[in-house]
Amino acid sequence: MSDRYVIGQFSDSYKPVMDGVGVCVENYSRELCVAGHGALVFAPATPGFEDDEPFPVVRFPSLPLPGLRPYRIGWPSLGRDAITRARNTPFTLVHSHSPFVAGRFAMRTAARKGIPHISTFHTKYRDDVVKLLKSTAAADAVVRSIVRFYDRCDAVWTPSESTARTLREYGFTGDVTIAPNGSDLTRPTDGERDALRKAGRERRGISEDSFVCLFVGQHRWEKNTALIIEGLAALKRSAEGADFVVLFAGEGVDRSGMEAMARRSGLGERARFLGKIVDRDAMSELYAASDLFLFPSVYDNAPLVMREAAGFSLPTVVASGSAAAEIIDDRVNGFVVDNDARRFAELIGALMADRDAIRTAGSAAAQSVYRGWTDIVRWAATEYERVFSRFTV
Repeated sequence: MSDRYVIGQFSDSYKPVMDGVGVCVENYSRELCVAGHGALVFAPATPGFEDDEPFPVVRFPSLPLPGLRPYRIGWPSLGRDAITRARNTPFTLVHSHSPFVAGRFAMRTAARKGIPHISTFHTKYRDDVVKLLKSTAAADAVVRSIVRFYDRCDAVWTPSESTARTLREYGFTGDVTIAPNGSDLTRPTDGERDALRKAGRERRGISEDSFVCLFVGQHRWEKNTALIIEGLAALKRSAEGADFVVLFAGEGVDRSGMEAMARRSGLGERARFLGKIVDRDAMSELYAASDLFLFPSVYDNAPLVMREAAGFSLPTVVASGSAAAEIIDDRVNGFVVDNDARRFAELIGALMADRDAIRTAGSAAAQSVYRGWTDIVRWAATEYERVFSRFTV
């Protein structure tokens, strides 16, 4: 393997869809380029969206994926440019981030060129298939197909131990390498964070005295957003006059349902839905402007947003027994709560009255939960080298 190598990153989700997988692909590619290597992203096209990256993004035709908006399903075989670029690019190896369309495109590319294929298993796909097709039998068939896909890869990565356990539960018995996710948001100094906090609150019309809770992610019930809404509604009823706001940043198929639940619950103007925020400076302001990050998802395996929040000394509330709780030591670098609205309300109320506990946990999270992409991709480059060397022996 030469000092400079070229990696193809293949993904079924990428901008303008802002999920953890797309963010991962973007940062792998960017950091590889910064380190002097080559990177190309292959992903489904989205009408009206134009790429503006420091590396090539090769799009192939796609259609909306019914029931999983805003995701799209692609057809690389219909994209002449994608096929040509994949055939003509002198890849060192390819790295896919899905066992479906993009992953199989990467597998065919690797087989044609005689190069290694690494694939990262990111998501609890079975849950998505059950929701989409309303059939456990169909989901079981998809899981078997997923396992066959990873059996054929030259290396399999997952972003956390819990994600690896999910893949094992699906029936995969091969080796798994843990490749953690990171944050592309630079940790600010105390002074920078204070300035961002002031700007973020002014932008949203929030006073300095208000307690701000934040959720960032896909607006889907699988993220356990109902617990946030029900819990904060219970807090509002039990602590009349409590000055708090909850901000929801993101988009997704269940956004309208979440907004309706927030209205019915009586949260009113306390619940604000901000939509998708692409600008990273605006996201930095949002994290800095908040007092507590809420991510009680029992669906996510390795949420990037928790690491982003930690960079701003913002501790996370996670659900007991969730994969997200794997990196949280309760009341040390975050807070763990039962999946129960009353308990959730009690915890948030107690933390509103104990800001020192939040500050202490936030400082610990900045040290133990935050990880920057530069270090992670430096590790990944070493792993690429190891996989390539083993493949060519």
